[in-house]
Amino acid sequence: MKVTLAKTAGFCFGVQRAVDTVYRVLEEEHEKPLDEQRSIYTYGPIVHNETVIQKLAAEGVEVLESEEELATLRDGIVIIRAHGVPKHIYELLEKQKVEAVDASCPFVQKIQRLVRQHTAAGEEVFVTGNPEHPEVIGIMGWAEGGISAIPDIETAEKLPNGEGRSVVVVSQTTFNIDKFKLIIDILKKKHYYVNAINTICNATFERQSEAKELAKQSDAMIVIGGRSSSNTKKLFEICKDQCRNTQLIQTVGDLNFVQDEAVQNVGITAGASTPKEIIEEVQNYVRDEF
Repeated sequence: MKVTLAKTAGFCFGVQRAVDTVYRVLEEEHEKPLDEQRSIYTYGPIVHNETVIQKLAAEGVEVLESEEELATLRDGIVIIRAHGVPKHIYELLEKQKVEAVDASCPFVQKIQRLVRQHTAAGEEVFVTGNPEHPEVIGIMGWAEGGISAIPDIETAEKLPNGEGRSVVVVSQTTFNIDKFKLIIDILKKKHYYVNAINTICNATFERQSEAKELAKQSDAMIVIGGRSSSNTKKLFEICKDQCRNTQLIQTVGDLNFVQDEAVQNVGITAGASTPKEIIEEVQNYVRDEF
């Protein structure tokens, strides 16, 4: 059996940067005398991977899930998650006089700046992405004017006729590139004057393209990632379209791989928040056991 691991599987730049930031802050605090060490928090999970969060929890990092929890803080350090947050979260932390360490992905920050810039100029903005995902919530939280999310093609098709109205379209960094292009086409057909800014990050584009090609060549495909990871779910959808025998797992314990003589080529890819050691564990298990 041939097992092929996608070249771009695992931590992307933004995720690695965010996780490294947490460990740097931990190290700096641990170097201080015990009575001077501060509590360390992240606002929301630093990345969407349960294994990473559990390891950080073992180091004493606490996840705050709500603004109400933030509002009760009087000390400690709050690390801003890789997905970014709305502008008012920074303002709240400043008001509370709590130190904030920004670990949000620079590519996400770029989208936040674009949204603020274009809405401040009176332009309407569409964001292609899941409006319930923290990255999109954060992006929309920087708007100073009209902004709305387009989560899918069906939503785009239900929009009213644009009648020549100008709109700026940006995207969640992990959005499916093919769906982004289709939504742009739909908006143009509906007579919107579209300024499309493709803010899907290169790592996402490369990961999705590579996974698609690998799935085409594989008898079975394994996608590794957290259950709440948006980019992992999109990888699964892409692979499933090309290879019916595709599994989405979080760890090797979730693998339900039935040996079949028809399975000669197994492809493996992983979401941007999946640690290297989990990928290697799955890869070695499939190679050794089948």
